[in-house]
Amino acid sequence: MHTLLPEPARRIAAWCVVVLLVVGVAAVGVWLCVHLRTAVTPVLLALLGTALLGPLYRRLLAMKVQRSLAAGLTCAAVVAVVGGVTYIVVTALIDTGDQIIASLKTAATDLSKHFGAAGTSLDDMASNARELLGKFGGTAASGVLSGLSVVGEVTAMAVLALLLVFFFLRDSGRAVAAMRSFSPGGSADAVEAMARRAFGAIEGFMRGTTIIAFIDALCITVGLLILQVPGAIGLGALVFVGAYIPYLGAFLSGAIAVLVALADRGFVIALWALGVVLAVQVLEGHILQPVIQSRTVQMHPAVVMLAITAGASVAGIIGMLLAVPLTAAAFGVLAELRARYSAGTTGPSGASPGPPGTSPGSSGAGEPASS
Repeated sequence: MHTLLPEPARRIAAWCVVVLLVVGVAAVGVWLCVHLRTAVTPVLLALLGTALLGPLYRRLLAMKVQRSLAAGLTCAAVVAVVGGVTYIVVTALIDTGDQIIASLKTAATDLSKHFGAAGTSLDDMASNARELLGKFGGTAASGVLSGLSVVGEVTAMAVLALLLVFFFLRDSGRAVAAMRSFSPGGSADAVEAMARRAFGAIEGFMRGTTIIAFIDALCITVGLLILQVPGAIGLGALVFVGAYIPYLGAFLSGAIAVLVALADRGFVIALWALGVVLAVQVLEGHILQPVIQSRTVQMHPAVVMLAITAGASVAGIIGMLLAVPLTAAAFGVLAELRARYSAGTTGPSGASPGPPGTSPGSSGAGEPASS
């Protein structure tokens, strides 16, 4: 049978159709997530929390602690840790926030003396910052009910995320069994392997990022304290929080630290502060990242930046926080598919850690149900 198009053209057309279908499904999924963000955001945050707390939960299970009690203790631990860290960060920022803002304004004034019009514009921006904040505060005060609604929504999402973490930890075996039961045909093993690889990528990313963020913040804080830069604790807190947004967060927090050093300690100390920030970034890029996150999905920096930009355009700061781990999960699924089907096999592959409470080679179907 003769066709109008040659074989290469038909293959290209077929791939175009596949790409359009995938993009269409992804666009519909993103649209649904945006419009259902009040329900979707707690689920995604709970997945990140489950990935981060999985090792602690499994350690409690290994100590023969009952599943519900182990999940409850893990959630209590995360409340204590997150609450303590939040208190330290907020207290540090409140205590040193005015000083940091004043230092940034002084830095803008110094820059205006050296760079003329460009520096003057920076000085104007710093001078008008308080006025802009005042206007914003007036607008917020005029909409107190709206502000209370936002606070209530955030609180509800946080509580829901914590409850979901408890259920995700306790009932992970049931989730794996349900996922296998809903898998079509004989694809249960492949679906489970992809889910395990995706969860393993998220778990490795969250654990590695937290360790790296702590080391970065500790090193920069110690360096700034040695240089006697004012607000060192608050700047270290900014570094820790910013580390969860790869590249961009480190750049912004490091730039703020250098500007504060320039304003209060002079040009030489600012150069030393810049050296400390760059040294920490080199340590992170060449030692911490390869060693700590060597078992996670490795992504090119360009892919990370595009993911952060896309996440920010879709969901703002929450999108920036969720973009990289979700992209890592997608890369994990693609890696599993490539490993399985490039060799023409359908057997389980990879040794990535599965969801909490399950071993890498088990389906979880035989786990006893507990309450």
